Amino acid sequence: MAQNNRRQQQAKILRIFRKLHRTTGALLFFFFLFVSITGLLLGWKKNSNGVILADTEQGTSAELAEWLPLEKLKTNAQIIFRDSISNQLSPDIDRIDVRPDKGVVKFSFKNNYYGIQLDGATGTILKIEQRRSDFIEQVHDGSILDQYLGTTDGQIKLFYTTVMGLALLLFTVTGFWLWYGPKRMKRMSKS
Repeated sequence: MAQNNRRQQQAKILRIFRKLHRTTGALLFFFFLFVSITGLLLGWKKNSNGVILADTEQGTSAELAEWLPLEKLKTNAQIIFRDSISNQLSPDIDRIDVRPDKGVVKFSFKNNYYGIQLDGATGTILKIEQRRSDFIEQVHDGSILDQYLGTTDGQIKLFYTTVMGLALLLFTVTGFWLWYGPKRMKRMSKS
């Protein structure tokens, strides 16, 4: 009698987990689709032959003492942005990535997906790039909604990553139990 009662409890838990697994999967299907596709693209970005992430060019000198001041390089990047990309978009700098070993300084701009690579020693342009990986990353982590809706402090990104992280944890636990539970019930019924 006690074993039959335990078996019924196990079956009830399995039904609850199956329903949770199915309902959560249905509600978050499109979000999981975006996360998985963008995650794959981000994993492959360095092996995309410059399609997702532009290759870093080689500058003339790896000696920082021979480089122009960072302020001068920044000004050059902003002038090149206005002249070669757009005088309508903001040339405000989001990030500066200094690559001393390559002799390159990479500039990324706020509120758009462009980048400029300059030779650190001469300040000459090495490459104008579209930063597709930045766009993909923002879709992946939900911060594109913060940018689009103009929220501050990344509230949407925080909510999105919390929901997706908890859903993945729920899927892991319920998925494991949906696999292991029937095996356990079968073993219990044999004893």
